[in-house]
Amino acid sequence: MDSVPVVADAADSGGASPDRADKSGNADRADKTGEGGRTGKAGRESPGLPRKLLVDIGPLRDSPDFRRLWFGQTVSTAGNMVTGVVVPVQVYAMTRSPAAVGAVSLVEAVPTIALGLFGGSLADSFDRRRLFALTSGLSALVSVLFALQAALGVRRPWVLLVLAGIQASLFALSTPVSRTFMPLLLPAERYTEGAALQQMSFQASIVAGPLLAGVLIASAGAGTAFAVDAVSFAFVVHAALRLPPMPARRKTEASGLASVGEGLRFVRDHAALRSILLLDVNNTVFGMPFALFPAFAEGQLHGGPRTAGLLYAAPAAGGVLAAAMSGGLPGVRRQGRALLAAGCCWGLAVAGFGLARSLWLAVPLLALAGAADMVGGVLRSAILQTRTPDALRGRVNAVGFVTGEAGPRLGNAEAGAVGSLVSPAFSAVSGGAACLAGLVLTAATTPALLRYEPVPQPGPSAPVASTS
Repeated sequence: MDSVPVVADAADSGGASPDRADKSGNADRADKTGEGGRTGKAGRESPGLPRKLLVDIGPLRDSPDFRRLWFGQTVSTAGNMVTGVVVPVQVYAMTRSPAAVGAVSLVEAVPTIALGLFGGSLADSFDRRRLFALTSGLSALVSVLFALQAALGVRRPWVLLVLAGIQASLFALSTPVSRTFMPLLLPAERYTEGAALQQMSFQASIVAGPLLAGVLIASAGAGTAFAVDAVSFAFVVHAALRLPPMPARRKTEASGLASVGEGLRFVRDHAALRSILLLDVNNTVFGMPFALFPAFAEGQLHGGPRTAGLLYAAPAAGGVLAAAMSGGLPGVRRQGRALLAAGCCWGLAVAGFGLARSLWLAVPLLALAGAADMVGGVLRSAILQTRTPDALRGRVNAVGFVTGEAGPRLGNAEAGAVGSLVSPAFSAVSGGAACLAGLVLTAATTPALLRYEPVPQPGPSAPVASTS
């Protein structure tokens, strides 16, 4: 890794500053380590309180490429969520077996986790724009095949499982690529605003997608729902093809597992990156309550499927609201402490949910958990992007992608097992408590995270030129 420009943590280098400027002489903005602070905005008149609270749409206004990509990913993600609902509905209609529905998640989880790290290596080896357009186009083709099997009345669950596995594999390859775009399209002081907009887009999509899926299944059938997903990819493919060229920037000859290992070692050797990913794993493995919702709705809240639906929707609704009111996040200086505080809110909200015996208490607590998760996601993204040189950005983002995918899946499995052995309420309360204990342990063993704050670089060069 000697040829890769590295920014060392203060704890790792013994220096007083959390960051150290890139000394390689590379003038590209993406290889700098400018942090998401407010440098460059000091000359602006301070906005009023309402504007400070609302999400800053400046990145959408200032960068046509980012705007097109943001809109395309919003539409495409909503389409993905449609397929994410229709596939298990079709499998259950064919088999009437909850185990078969669970097999869908397993089939999707294996390639997602297995291939995610290699997706990051590809992102650092090939033109990212072309790679993302290719994988998105292939995903659209898989959605067309989903639609065809539904239209032809193919009642073979294995067909759905095979297609779901293929699409999950493409998702694992494309997602680390897409996560490298923002630092190439926005200046460093806009990273936090850009991450907030991306979080708002994602949270809105996971609310709108399932609702749209229900309407489409009931009114037009599964084939139409899959077709809508296929069409949604056109927006993100168009946005990708309009991006400026993004050639490979790798500076080593490593390939395959050796290339993946470079990204893992970079995360391991940098306390700030290592700790934020461990925090994410801690929060999701111990504090993920989603598997408990059906049983909790029936047992503790004396409701049914509609009650469970409200529980599932509550975290996303809280995330959307928090994203819309995230205007103050770019001004947060102690980002490490803010990340810990968001994790504490998540753990407390999940534990409180476990004690709730009223829907009107459970839903706000889950919404609070979703809001805390959104804040944590924005801060994680900003730290991850600003601490990683562009030559390694694909692989480091892939590590974040795999931990983000594996943690919730393991957490739901753990929560479901404890809920079955004891009770859903005990599972939620103990999970929230374990999450808080993990946060305390991480804070005690990683002082660099407590000290972390963004340090903007003076006079950085411009990002990749935007196309109009």
